[in-house]
Amino acid sequence: MKKLFVLTAAALLAGAAGAQAQAWPSRPITMIVPFAAGGPTDVVARIVGEHMSRTLGQQIVVENVTGAGGTTGITRAKQATPDGYTIAMGHMGTHGAAPALYPNLRYDPAKDFEPIGVAAGTPILIVTKKDFPATSLKEFLDHLKTSGPKLNEANAGVGSVSHTTCTLLQSLTGTKFTRVPYRGTGPALNDLVAGQVDFGCDQIVNLVPQIQAGTIKAIAIATKERSPSLPNVPTTKEGGLPEYEVSAWNAVFAPKDTPKEVTAKLVDALDKSLSDENTRKRLLELGGIIPEGADRGPQALQKLVESEVARWTPVLKAAGVVGQ
Repeated sequence: MKKLFVLTAAALLAGAAGAQAQAWPSRPITMIVPFAAGGPTDVVARIVGEHMSRTLGQQIVVENVTGAGGTTGITRAKQATPDGYTIAMGHMGTHGAAPALYPNLRYDPAKDFEPIGVAAGTPILIVTKKDFPATSLKEFLDHLKTSGPKLNEANAGVGSVSHTTCTLLQSLTGTKFTRVPYRGTGPALNDLVAGQVDFGCDQIVNLVPQIQAGTIKAIAIATKERSPSLPNVPTTKEGGLPEYEVSAWNAVFAPKDTPKEVTAKLVDALDKSLSDENTRKRLLELGGIIPEGADRGPQALQKLVESEVARWTPVLKAAGVVGQ
């Protein structure tokens, strides 16, 4: 009789858990964005989250949790109850570069999350002040090799995407230049527009208006193909540096052990969002790259995270870079 009671209780608990998963979501979902409102990751999160909300039947509320290169917000997401009501929009820095930048990182990008899917890639551009004496990538690299220490590179601070991606450029080209950290992308870009610094590496989302207005000059975009947003800007492959291909991709994650029934609904909602014509239009206008097919889901994201950690760790450690 006792054994029968235990089995019955277990069956009831399993049934209750299944019913709870079936009912999800019954209240709003929080999406942690580990950067300030208005930045590239925040913009992507709000665009994608808007359509996901409609699919799920509950609002996705963006919560901006800043600090330590995005790792503060992602740490909070990792520690959240794994019930599907807290998810996060991570990116190249938080889930690729962070292990090398932060020795005491409180999460493992590849092990502490349930990957939902890649939301959008935001390609990196090499840009200069408008009167910089180079019009091609070859000419730009020649200047770096001959006058590197005299040239000032503006970035959004140690550990930022702009700093990290220019560190990769330095590593691949064997060049040295003067690095000027700012408190964010805005101040760095302002000084580039003003001609106070020479060049920088940054996400396309931040740069399209200035490039189109001619206030800064685009040397190359670090992708295989040209961007529809900037069709006249050649790729790094065209310029002779194909190994410099880099994107500050954005992706959705849930805490580890979030129920499979819940993650399946999140995967489906993200997929429907990225297939929606209006969502796609808004992302493409920003210069984003939308993953398609097998490049979009959990398996692709898991492989991406693992490959990005492997890619960035040696580069950043060799450069002695430590996040702030």
